[in-house]
Amino acid sequence: MTPESEKKLWEEYTKTGAGRDELVLKYLPLIKYVVGRMAITPPQGLDYEDLLSFGVFGLLDAVERFDPTKGFVFQTYAIPRIRGAILDELRKCDWYSRSAREKVQKLNRIMERILRDKGELNDEAIMKEMGVTEAEYYEIQELASRGYITSLDDVTPLEDGEVSVEATLADEREGISERLDEESEKQELMEALAELPERERNMLSLYYYEGLNLKEIGRTLGVTESRVSQIHGKALSMLRAIMRRKQNV
Repeated sequence: MTPESEKKLWEEYTKTGAGRDELVLKYLPLIKYVVGRMAITPPQGLDYEDLLSFGVFGLLDAVERFDPTKGFVFQTYAIPRIRGAILDELRKCDWYSRSAREKVQKLNRIMERILRDKGELNDEAIMKEMGVTEAEYYEIQELASRGYITSLDDVTPLEDGEVSVEATLADEREGISERLDEESEKQELMEALAELPERERNMLSLYYYEGLNLKEIGRTLGVTESRVSQIHGKALSMLRAIMRRKQNV
């Protein structure tokens, strides 16, 4: 589908409601993209196909609600709604329980405190503070991995090419203060990334910038997909702790 035909299809759908199925079929690859980037393992009783079916609900909602006159590209609008639909269904399955959230929050608090008091993080100190075994620590890391971050450098692969997330943002004129704030935040993030251990830094690079999924990263690093998920969760928690320390300086 060419950009011109896509535009006409949206115009027709907006005016008459015709062409909905064609739009849904065109954007189905977005669901696989979102599921692949969520770094989650389906809970017991569900599989990968179930996650894809959950995402369809979000895609349908996005197609129905999208207004092409607002200046946004559809991918930008649809991705968070697809993700939200998947998470909503997983919550119904008690995928991420209250106790799991409490464990991750405790991990984040302890990491921030150790980093503030000692200036560096290591697994032994964190496990001692948390009062957990190594196996329990790895389990909490995997729970922490169940997040989703979209970088301006990410790309959305579609059947007719790739679209950078940055390119899908509306062309709104920002003031100089907003641009300076954004540049400052980017600089803080780059500095925080530089403080991560090499393994965690490589993990984030492969996942968010190279666009590899957990299975592909596992093959690259020579570890299991489960271990990749644990490293991913630890890297995100460490990055959060470093950023919080910088903000409180």
